[in-house]
Amino acid sequence: MNNFRRRRDRFDLPLETEGTAFQKRVWNALGRIPYGRTRSYGDIAHDLKSAARAVGQANGRNRLPIFIPCHRVIAADDKLGGYSGGLEVKEALLELEGVPAKAH
Repeated sequence: MNNFRRRRDRFDLPLETEGTAFQKRVWNALGRIPYGRTRSYGDIAHDLKSAARAVGQANGRNRLPIFIPCHRVIAADDKLGGYSGGLEVKEALLELEGVPAKAH
């Protein structure tokens, strides 16, 4: 994580994602989670009228994890859940963003 300098907390890039319509809806929801904040899989599922497990599966298919911030999604019990780069990376990204340790 030493390569990140905290100069940018959002990206404004045209992203070309490949996935199902549902996956793209999930990824769009992830993009709306503010820097330094988290949401649960269940929160996102509720917003999308879906199931938390389906949101988790779409999260796992995200191929642009820094630009589509899936590390900001945690389990309802404030545990980390999964992350394609490994839980150590997810925790480090959350710490970099200043997310309180109790939230993960």
